[in-house]
Amino acid sequence: MNQATAGKIFHWLTAHQDAMVALVREAVLIESPSADPSTQGPVFDLLASELQAIGFRCRRYRGKTSGGQLLAMPAQTRPNRHRQLLLGHCDTVWPIGTLERMPVQSRSGRLHGPGVYDMKAGLVQALFAMRALKELGMSPSVTPVMFINSDEEIGSSESAWRIERLARGVDRAMVMEPSLGPEGRLKTARKGVGRFVITITGRAAHAGLDPDKGISAILELSHVVQALHALNDPDAGTTVNVGTIDGGVRPNVVAAESRAEVDVRVRTEAIARQVEQAIHSLQPTVPGTEINVSGKIGRPPLEPTPRNRALWHRAQAAADALGIEIDEAAAGGGSDGNYTSLHTATLDGLGAVGDGAHALNEHVIEDKLPERAALLACLLLEKPITDRDLQPKDHAHDRSPMICSTDGATRRDET
Repeated sequence: MNQATAGKIFHWLTAHQDAMVALVREAVLIESPSADPSTQGPVFDLLASELQAIGFRCRRYRGKTSGGQLLAMPAQTRPNRHRQLLLGHCDTVWPIGTLERMPVQSRSGRLHGPGVYDMKAGLVQALFAMRALKELGMSPSVTPVMFINSDEEIGSSESAWRIERLARGVDRAMVMEPSLGPEGRLKTARKGVGRFVITITGRAAHAGLDPDKGISAILELSHVVQALHALNDPDAGTTVNVGTIDGGVRPNVVAAESRAEVDVRVRTEAIARQVEQAIHSLQPTVPGTEINVSGKIGRPPLEPTPRNRALWHRAQAAADALGIEIDEAAAGGGSDGNYTSLHTATLDGLGAVGDGAHALNEHVIEDKLPERAALLACLLLEKPITDRDLQPKDHAHDRSPMICSTDGATRRDET
């Protein structure tokens, strides 16, 4: 990427900043909570209209439990051409009615609103990156394909298989999730995420009259909780958190059943398999109790593989051509980039710069919208990744990403 080309892209997008902000505002005003599939239609309609305006054809996939998905690609696409995937989601964590207490407002160069940072601004950046290339007559040699789902915030259970299928056939995947921290770090690694439910069965009895006839499922659960917490390994970045527990019916009844819900985060696929096996291998300590385990590591880790590092180096070069600085970080939370990383070069956090994901102060920095859209546009113009790109780079500033919180402070995990 040469500076002249990068400069033209940056200039065009900067000139269209107001239009970008206006489209972000329009998208955020369409409330689209994951839990209400019927709300996804209007935001899909808006996005499809914008994609069609730049020459894309769109296909909607109907969901059974979600609001479905949208797949878009250029109407004129030559067969057997390399493709690259732009990945995002239009669902938010905010319920209908949130706009009443959290209105869309522009204050001091920041646009506030539910879902603006995570991640409707990122979707708009992707739209404008492709629009800029079209208006400037710059045609990517790798065909861009955009996929947007509506169940990412609840685990992508309905769309993950389609994301993986797409990832198997593309040269690279760029994930439009928000960047990390006020510095706007790109996410070059993410932890894998698992959910498990542990159910203990024992035998009920009157706690006063026949305590010896009872077998306490709660007592067994107390041993299980300690065994689960023993799996934590801060140095390896492994966290096992018993988030909820439940059990018993009354104080004077020996509990016949108890239950725990567990969240697991791991940095590597190897550790994921070890922790998963350890949880499924739990054995009772209290005689007469039984342990049933359901669940798995559902989102695999996004690891700093050679091909992922190659795409990060491409982003560094594009940033240099644009005259901007970017940095990288690892995130404790998962995204759909965790799925694509299994099959293709993946770079996450290419979306908006801001703060407050899932919080009342959610916002994006308006003048960063054209900057990050320009970075994406430059990446879209890159040639396919080759074996030569996978060779180790001698970059003094290339290092393993740290785990950072959303405010940029270094720590072991992300809230």
